[in-house]
Amino acid sequence: MEWTSLLSTDKLGEETIEPRDWTNYPINAFEKDYNKIVSSAAFRRLQDKTQVFPLDRSDFIRTRLTHSIEVSTIARQLGIMISKNTTRYRQQEVFDFAENISSVLLCAGLLHDLGNPPFGHFGETVIGEWFQNNLGKIFYRSNADMPANQRSTLRSVLLPQMVADLEHFEGNAQALRILSKARHGSDINVSISVISTLIKYPTDSLSFCRAAPDVAVHKPGYYLAEQETYLQIADMVGTRKEDGSICRHPLAFFLEAADDIAYATADLEDAFKKRLFTLQEFIEYFKSKYNHDRIGVREGPNHYSKEHYSNELIEKFRSYTNIPEDNQFHQWIHYTRRWLMHNATFRFSKEYENIMSGRFQDELFSDVNHTITMNALKDAMGKFVYNSPGILRLELSAQTIISFLLDKFVHAVLYFGCEDDTYKLTQADRKCLHLISNNYKNDYAEEKRGHEDDEAYCLYLRLLMVTDYISGMTDTFARTLYRELSGIE
Repeated sequence: MEWTSLLSTDKLGEETIEPRDWTNYPINAFEKDYNKIVSSAAFRRLQDKTQVFPLDRSDFIRTRLTHSIEVSTIARQLGIMISKNTTRYRQQEVFDFAENISSVLLCAGLLHDLGNPPFGHFGETVIGEWFQNNLGKIFYRSNADMPANQRSTLRSVLLPQMVADLEHFEGNAQALRILSKARHGSDINVSISVISTLIKYPTDSLSFCRAAPDVAVHKPGYYLAEQETYLQIADMVGTRKEDGSICRHPLAFFLEAADDIAYATADLEDAFKKRLFTLQEFIEYFKSKYNHDRIGVREGPNHYSKEHYSNELIEKFRSYTNIPEDNQFHQWIHYTRRWLMHNATFRFSKEYENIMSGRFQDELFSDVNHTITMNALKDAMGKFVYNSPGILRLELSAQTIISFLLDKFVHAVLYFGCEDDTYKLTQADRKCLHLISNNYKNDYAEEKRGHEDDEAYCLYLRLLMVTDYISGMTDTFARTLYRELSGIE
């Protein structure tokens, strides 16, 4: 892979010709991308989408928007750090492209959660499970002459990859779906290098494997509907290998690391502020995650065991004893974040050749001094946060809301645009369809162009129209719509 292609400023959609006078005060393509992102409706909606705590009423708890801003900031800083690398692993070509590398990461960080539905990652799970439970139960008449008792289930009408796309709904793949609509005039027409960086999982919904040694295939990264666009992007940025396989964009490793750092530090700090655990409980838990007998063990002339580095973080708490506990934890989190950023950048520079050749299959935190630290922070979220009664109650509420909306809108779109003398939409279906924004209906019309005779594909696109609509909702909108349609208010 070559940086000249990896940092391509080509777009999927047509660009408006700018007045000649604007060239007197030029800004580069990635600055324009940044402006498009922060001005877009899809990005602004992230301010009312869950990061960790669904439907939380507190002002200080992070939303998906503030999380995205933090990831963007960390990602950009990682790009700057790698370009200013003073170790023996310094690469001149990274230095030569320093400005564009950090700019791509800045934009990709803002966009990385664009496809996430309301109510956080739990919302993704609910959507996927709904289709797993219902595609085999909902019947579909594939032609007007077919008797009702000979109808097929949606699962049998759709192709296997279409079924897998729906049953494994994934926010990363949904983000690509949103950005690919730039072809149809979307307001987020960003550079393909930014889009390629977002695709952390260059695999489809039939090929992914969560247990695979290669982290790039742990989740689906694109749907069948965007497969052609995805392959085009891979060819344009140069991530497709000679054997036809596609590897991660090198900057996707930094984006993933930035996301992990933000999640493991900032979200944990939110949980601490919500008093889901005490400072002493956290310290004791953190200590339990590594082997005390190896704290002072040297594993090389200038290299201690990983337990030594984690213990140094515990010792850091002692320097904060004269300040309130909230400030202690905040300062410790900030200090730890810097270490994690250092480790991620070091691993990237050390594995640079393997990353650029597409051979690197690990996460950047898989074998560094603070591997134990990162794992402990992630595990702490599981121990103190995800199984807390408040989170569980809110997630169950979210499940009720999303499942109800899918029940309503999936049935409404089954025969959208397919009415004939033998089948008419019910009044309830018409009302539901009227609620779906014309933007989504127009996107459907554009996507099916040229596929009108492929009934399964058009049905698949109508189902994606529903997931587009529901995943684009904010938490508040989804809850309000649920209450209105269910007669609660």
